[in-house]
Amino acid sequence: MSKLRCKYLGFLVAAVLAVVGSDSVAQTGVGDFEIDYTNPREYIIGGISVEGARNFDAQAVTLFSGLSVGDEISIPGDKISQAIKNLWKQKLFDNIQISISEIRGNELFLTVELRERARLSRFRFEGISKGEAETLREKINLVRGTIVNENLVTNTSNIIRKHFMEKGFLDTDVQIGQYPDTLVANSEYLIIAVEKNSKIKIGNISFYGADQLPEKKLRKAMKKTKQKAFWRVFSRSKFIEALYRKEKKAIVDVYNSEGFRNAKILRDSVYRNEDGTVGIDIEVFEGSKFYYRSIEWVGNTKYTSSRLSEILGIEPGELYDKVKFEESLFMNPNGGDVSSLYLDDGYLAFQAIPVEKRVEKDSIDMQVRIYEGRQYRVNNVIIKGNTKTNDRVIIREIRTKPGDLFSRSDIIRTQRELAQLGYFDPEAFDITPVQNDQDGTVDIVYTVAERPSDQIELSGGWGAGRIVGTVGVSFTNFAVRDFFKKGAWNPLPSGDGQRFSIRAQSNGAWFQSYNMSFTEPWLGGKKPNSLTVGVQRSVQTNGITRRMESQGLERQALYITGGNISLGKRLAWPDDYFTFTAGLSYLYYDIQNFTQGQGVGLFALTNGTSNNFAFIFNFGRNSVFDPIYPRYGSNIRLNTKFTLPYSSFDGVDYAGGVSEQQRNEWAEYYKWKLVGEWYTELAPKLVLMARSGFGFLGFYNRDKGLSPFERFYMGGVPIAGFALDGRELIALRGYDDLSLSPQVGSNIVLKHTLELRYPISLNPSATIFALGFMEAGNTYNGVEEFDPFNVYRGAGAGLRIFLPMFGLMGLDYGWRFDDVTGLPNMARSQFHFTIGMNLGEL
Repeated sequence: MSKLRCKYLGFLVAAVLAVVGSDSVAQTGVGDFEIDYTNPREYIIGGISVEGARNFDAQAVTLFSGLSVGDEISIPGDKISQAIKNLWKQKLFDNIQISISEIRGNELFLTVELRERARLSRFRFEGISKGEAETLREKINLVRGTIVNENLVTNTSNIIRKHFMEKGFLDTDVQIGQYPDTLVANSEYLIIAVEKNSKIKIGNISFYGADQLPEKKLRKAMKKTKQKAFWRVFSRSKFIEALYRKEKKAIVDVYNSEGFRNAKILRDSVYRNEDGTVGIDIEVFEGSKFYYRSIEWVGNTKYTSSRLSEILGIEPGELYDKVKFEESLFMNPNGGDVSSLYLDDGYLAFQAIPVEKRVEKDSIDMQVRIYEGRQYRVNNVIIKGNTKTNDRVIIREIRTKPGDLFSRSDIIRTQRELAQLGYFDPEAFDITPVQNDQDGTVDIVYTVAERPSDQIELSGGWGAGRIVGTVGVSFTNFAVRDFFKKGAWNPLPSGDGQRFSIRAQSNGAWFQSYNMSFTEPWLGGKKPNSLTVGVQRSVQTNGITRRMESQGLERQALYITGGNISLGKRLAWPDDYFTFTAGLSYLYYDIQNFTQGQGVGLFALTNGTSNNFAFIFNFGRNSVFDPIYPRYGSNIRLNTKFTLPYSSFDGVDYAGGVSEQQRNEWAEYYKWKLVGEWYTELAPKLVLMARSGFGFLGFYNRDKGLSPFERFYMGGVPIAGFALDGRELIALRGYDDLSLSPQVGSNIVLKHTLELRYPISLNPSATIFALGFMEAGNTYNGVEEFDPFNVYRGAGAGLRIFLPMFGLMGLDYGWRFDDVTGLPNMARSQFHFTIGMNLGEL
């Protein structure tokens, strides 16, 4: 039987039985008995059997039909046809027949014969990329075994069309073919053919009646609905009906913010132009400007009217601005609104209702009706969704403590602190206050979504003239106390928020480096005082092994062994975004016949040892939200590192003829760096990052001179971690690695960076964003050479990909604007590959 016949067979049967149930004079025999259709007779249903329902319970089918054993039924009558209609409405069957199988006296026995609709066995896409297909699979959510009916086909088609229409493909065509699957009984497979066609852009947005405000300002208010332009990169032109409806409200809001209280959109039209683009015409009514004549507060007892007016920040006689009024009353993104004043003091049920009490000519008398309610205190703090991180790690970052007055600011700050941990997806945070009106308490439910945070580093780079391989692991949510706990190794003890990392670099016999570090962010578990301990060991040679040395070859080597320990503290003043860290660092240099010409020949001392024992003090303020893709906040830090002034008490006359061993036995210097970076969200998700940094390395004794260690090197993007002597490698994209500093390094560095960032994906499993950058910097040998305007400049574009297992990786293409003395053959532009969060400390 063809599909078309199957599709309408149920309707046909129902129609035939309806005719039979009418005043037909025909008689129909059933089995060995006959039914007189001219004389209806009452029967009792003695039994109902169901045939063909392989995947449905017989009782459920009977229930769907509306028939049941013991019911009275007239033959002829309409109950049979109604039962078929009831079953057909379920859209589960292709063929439905109800027949009389037996009559015993006044008892009637019925048989329901069904043919189930085909079920989905598989499906595939045609006409779109593999990535698009994977995205659509999640959206349409087609499950094997689902009944294939008109609703499924239509719903699937609509979801796919909506998906592409939201991307600007308004003419997307979706054809879904249904084909019998010969491999699986009573099943079908679907072929979903998608033709996106060309993306439809907005050719023009025209305003009529807009005399008081420029059309440019009105178009700017339409954040997501932009007319096409060659320079538009981050907000592409596309028409989406749902967004357009919101944009019309934004236009009215712009007028309201400029005093036009009565502004409205009279009419608008959306049409297709001859070139295929969309045209939008909007006719507005502007009206005249209005001003605030007075602002009255009613119902406030906690705060005086003058205090509320001060926070509102709107004076009588000021231009009517509905947007500013509502922001200052309810939710100012910078804080300081009236509602925050109450909500930060426990008034969870606070309400403020602005009312235009009187409007005369161009003046408005405003009245704000306040409902303060009672103060609520936090009762329970509930955490959900943490499948790996222990509750205590989350609780110690939460600012809303049981017994405290409810505070909206504390909730917002808690969200920021949890995001800074790096263990949770900041886009998936959910915070729900649950009021208990009877006792004046509130339960606060924090729902988090864990994301992978441990990282594996497997990379290769170029350093010291050779390829350097790196392997490392960082466990960012480690739990030392569970190290010997049975069952905790899954695969490692985790959940306490500690950080443990091991890293190794090598290019064979020429260079090996090993380091290990551990951080406890809450030493003692009661206060945010951190402890960090690290050890390191590195070896660089001329490639001659000890076995080769025994054969008479000359071996040159530099051994560096050291460690560090530091304590950090979160400060309460000036505010609790400030931190202070104090630590000790020690490096021991063993230099064995290490002469220049081996790629790192920095030392006048070619044989001997040197000690670098230094104190470290760092002071900073970090208000950045989400360390992976920050949108707002700043990070300002002052880092200092210094040794004791040994030359002032060791009794050595460094102006005389001292040996290099004696001069460098104890490294002597002081060093400080000031770095600031700021993040500003210019438009939704479009972020401007500005960073500026300055570093200085000084000496105590002019006769002893500048330390050969801890110097600055700039240029390109040097391999991360390849620092043999405490040197700092500062990137400047567009230039060769280390090309902007002398071979022995410099003691002053200056760098400025601007980056414009836009996310491609904020998925926690793969965060991707594009960026354009401009930067300038230089290193200087002494204060007399320092010139903040003598810098090397570069610009370019790049891409950053954050994978939880591998960290942040980047690819940049940089153009240099300036020539470098002594390097006439340097490429004008080049690619740079990076691993890690920062391109150098600056």
